[in-house]
Amino acid sequence: MLQVNYIRENREKVLERLSVRNFKQPELVDEIINIDEERRQLQTSLDNLSALANSAAKQIGDLMRNGKKEEVEVLKVQTGSNKEQHKNLSDQLSAAEIKLQNLIVQLPNLPYHLVNTGSTAEENETVYEHGEPAVLPENALPHWELTAKYDIIDFELGTKITGAGFPVYKGKGAKLQRALINFFLDHATENGYREMQVPHLVNEASGFGTGQLPDKECQMYHSGIDNLYLIPTAEVPVTNLYRDVILKQEDLPIKNTAYTPCFRREAGSYGAHVRGLNRLHQFDKVEIVQVVHPDTSYHVLEEMSAYVQSLLKELGLHYRVLRLCGGDMGFTAAMTYDMEVWSAAQKRWLEVSSVSNFETYQSNRLKLRFKGASGKTQFAHTLNGSALALPRIVASILENNQTDKGIKIPEALVKYTGFEYID
Repeated sequence: MLQVNYIRENREKVLERLSVRNFKQPELVDEIINIDEERRQLQTSLDNLSALANSAAKQIGDLMRNGKKEEVEVLKVQTGSNKEQHKNLSDQLSAAEIKLQNLIVQLPNLPYHLVNTGSTAEENETVYEHGEPAVLPENALPHWELTAKYDIIDFELGTKITGAGFPVYKGKGAKLQRALINFFLDHATENGYREMQVPHLVNEASGFGTGQLPDKECQMYHSGIDNLYLIPTAEVPVTNLYRDVILKQEDLPIKNTAYTPCFRREAGSYGAHVRGLNRLHQFDKVEIVQVVHPDTSYHVLEEMSAYVQSLLKELGLHYRVLRLCGGDMGFTAAMTYDMEVWSAAQKRWLEVSSVSNFETYQSNRLKLRFKGASGKTQFAHTLNGSALALPRIVASILENNQTDKGIKIPEALVKYTGFEYID
């Protein structure tokens, strides 16, 4: 959430950065500034009235001690009128604050200066590409046919049990899942991330804190009886560990990692681009989250991007890194790198990770602050990244490593799987 003071003092810059996102409601900025001005005037009037009430109370005490009862009665009549006015002003101030809050949460984060203007994925900027596409045999199959051939993932059985987008992993397919989770967690902890186990359901305050609510409410599974939400990513509970917390500067950076299943109600469409593992409603992911000093957050973003890339290199995957344009970036992000791996069988890029810097957008919602050397508190910066999401990694491993002997397991995973081939 953007800070009201910043919007008021930097109106033109806010409008300019929102235009990079192709934001369709720039008039909200002036509405926010006007409501904030009204709120501040009401607060000033209320403060003045409170000062008058305090002064009157002191005068009444002095008059009572001097036996001036008639003057006391006059002042009491005045203060009674002031109390009614105080209540009216308080009600108006509360209404203005609610309206201001409802408006400001509709503004997305402001893109960082390196983020280019654009509205679609086609306008994202490729900043790096690693490796070469796998050379496959002529009879190469897409992963949804490979999983049936080797009986390792059953999409129809998942549909029977739950619905589309909830696959069942079997035998070596299940072991490959577990191997990847352990591989990702081990590498994260070796790189200084503290492993956490967190709840898979969160309350509204947690969803609001990281920006899923109210923006992505329709994309989350909701338990109405308990008013809890199934998490779309471990980012939500892990970042909320620090909601309403004031850290010490020496505590930073904080680095956490967590494995969780993820649940997303995203509307699906038909076709190969969403077939099989390409888009699921339930999937496994290892997440990395950092809370850092504002001065270091973009250096940390580059480090996190490099770390995710190191995992892709170890798995022997051909990948590229995109810096997302303003219109393709998530609502809460200031800058995002997407990592995509090349599927040689599908002949298309598959997104497997997003690494984002949210600057103070989440920490303002979370009231996540730290106390600097001067003793003054300020908002920390938060970052997170997928390291990694499993479905499309599994799809890429299956498709890019298919041979006449079966599917060859990347060397880095063999000690986790206990087998070299799926056959």
